[in-house]
Amino acid sequence: MKDNYKKKNDIKILDIDPYLKPFETDIRFRVNRYKEIKKALLGDYSNFESFANGNLFYGFHLCDEGWYYREWAPAAEALYLIGDFNFWNPESHPLKKMTNGNWEIFLKGKQALTHMSNVKVRIVAKGVSKDRIPLYIKRAIQDPVTNDFFGQIWQPESPFVWQDSEFHVDHSKPLFIYETHVGMAQEKEDIGTFNEFTQNILPKIKAEGYNTIQLMAIMQHPYYASFGYQVSNFFAVSSWFGTPDDLKLLINTAHSMGITVLLDLVHSHAIKNIAEGINEFDGTDYQFFHTGSKGCHPAWDTKLFNYGKPEVLHFLLSNIKFWLQEYHFDGYRFDGVSSMLYHHQGLGVEFTDYSKYFSIETDVEAITYLQFANELVKEIRFDAITIAEDMSGMPGIALPVSYGGIGFDYRLSMGIPDLWVKILKERSDENWSMMQLWYELTSRRPEEKCIAYVESHDQALVGDKTLMFRLAGPAMYHHMMKTDNNLIINRAVELHKMIKFLTMSLAGEGYLNFMGNEFGHPEWIDFPRKGNDWSFHYARRQWSLIDNKDLTYDYLLNFDKEMLAFFKFHNVLGANDLLNLWIDEELNLLAFRKGGLIFLFNFNPTKSFEEYELPTMESGNYTVIFNSDEQIFGGYDRISPNYIYHTNTLPNKENKIGITIYSPSRTLLVLKKS
Repeated sequence: MKDNYKKKNDIKILDIDPYLKPFETDIRFRVNRYKEIKKALLGDYSNFESFANGNLFYGFHLCDEGWYYREWAPAAEALYLIGDFNFWNPESHPLKKMTNGNWEIFLKGKQALTHMSNVKVRIVAKGVSKDRIPLYIKRAIQDPVTNDFFGQIWQPESPFVWQDSEFHVDHSKPLFIYETHVGMAQEKEDIGTFNEFTQNILPKIKAEGYNTIQLMAIMQHPYYASFGYQVSNFFAVSSWFGTPDDLKLLINTAHSMGITVLLDLVHSHAIKNIAEGINEFDGTDYQFFHTGSKGCHPAWDTKLFNYGKPEVLHFLLSNIKFWLQEYHFDGYRFDGVSSMLYHHQGLGVEFTDYSKYFSIETDVEAITYLQFANELVKEIRFDAITIAEDMSGMPGIALPVSYGGIGFDYRLSMGIPDLWVKILKERSDENWSMMQLWYELTSRRPEEKCIAYVESHDQALVGDKTLMFRLAGPAMYHHMMKTDNNLIINRAVELHKMIKFLTMSLAGEGYLNFMGNEFGHPEWIDFPRKGNDWSFHYARRQWSLIDNKDLTYDYLLNFDKEMLAFFKFHNVLGANDLLNLWIDEELNLLAFRKGGLIFLFNFNPTKSFEEYELPTMESGNYTVIFNSDEQIFGGYDRISPNYIYHTNTLPNKENKIGITIYSPSRTLLVLKKS
């Protein structure tokens, strides 16, 4: 009997979430598969860190005698290195075929190739020759005349000198993430650079109080308007923004400011382009991807990796190690995880019950890969961070692999922005359900940490609306002067503050904001494309709006900065004592305790309550330590920070212990026991 009990509870996820018991067989299959594939994949290697070294073997490598160049192209018939070094001669530098589909050439002399030489590899497969960009190239550039892309040797005479050896991620401090895109981070109607970001934007992020940046579109992508999500060259830094050393300087500078840097990693799919990308590199459609329709994403028109193929695992895991070590990234936000987890890519499926996670549509090969990826990250950097962008809610995605989970540190709370969009679309705020807000913002997988957010880049894209624009609409174009006192703008500002504060309070152990949304950026994101006559007008951020102190954007930025400072100082996101104190559906009020503090939200659009009975559950004296009604936030200073509230019995609240307090409409306040 004792042995039987042990057998049923040796995988911790089954104890953490009892609702998974009916799927114990599936979970055990995942656990066993992980162990079996890991053993077969590593072979004589001791761990993933020693295994994932593809970039140290393949690609271009300078030694004392000259240069080695190697490729993996198992189905190719011949390979030739071409470039400006040999005047693009298609036959003078053939590669020699080695074992296991590998090809190699040695170029004698250190000057055989030079820094910033342009190169390609001509691949002959099925009798057809195609010029391709080397798989492990560190930089790819576009010819401004022909628009063709080339690989470029990146071997500067003086290597970049890092100065961040003392920097480490402190896991005891919650993440306040600033999601950002280097190209559109400037106000100019053009593509911003790494150096401009380092000089102009990093100081803003630091001053605003965010301790982490999440960099989008860093891996090389030929189509700027893809937002970086159609990667062509997985080891190359996006040449849209500058050089590899420019990126290193950005990260080195961020570390000097105490800012953690995450890479938005795209291993869920790849661009289908043949000339620029890795698709059909050796002449087959199955070198990296599933063959036929299984290898094509129906919604994104991209290629889907075959995570069951050892060589693909080696390529992707080597890519993870490369960005951590070469560029000192502190971890990853894995993009499109839902697409990876299911053969249906999560399209058109409502994940209404647990059986949806354990069906034949679940891609266990992808699950195993993600487990490997998370284990590798921790082997390389024990303090590194991984975040999963999964909208399906896969159980265990943010639990350790040893528990039977997938190993991420956090999952993105993707349902929260959808919740706010739905509420704002379907109901006026006087009809909001406080019970629904409490339930939706506090319900999540047990013991799995989440990154809360109201809006990311997804909500800012053309076709959607940012929170502020959804609240204010066209009035933002005409009534954002502080002196306007416009009712629509006033409502928008009040709710903007409350929604963000409530979401940060309840919905996760970390928080994310997309750049510009902290001050209610007025316009959407639309990259230059044929449909907008290749305009950059909406592919930028208008920082001048917050430089003008006569505009209401100043109020929103002040609030965001003080909100972050408050949550940091009181470590609210790290608290585990959340308690619902009172929900008043009729009057639109919500109160709870967290981190030893009392939070009161009055969402009522018209009613202020002179003597609202607020349960505290503890006797004592209380003072207001934060409120949204301060004048620097666009409020009216109706809440005193100096008044001391004494507890007593509340006759209208079931004789609970609490205080009587003034609660203005559309305000939030936080009290602390003295």
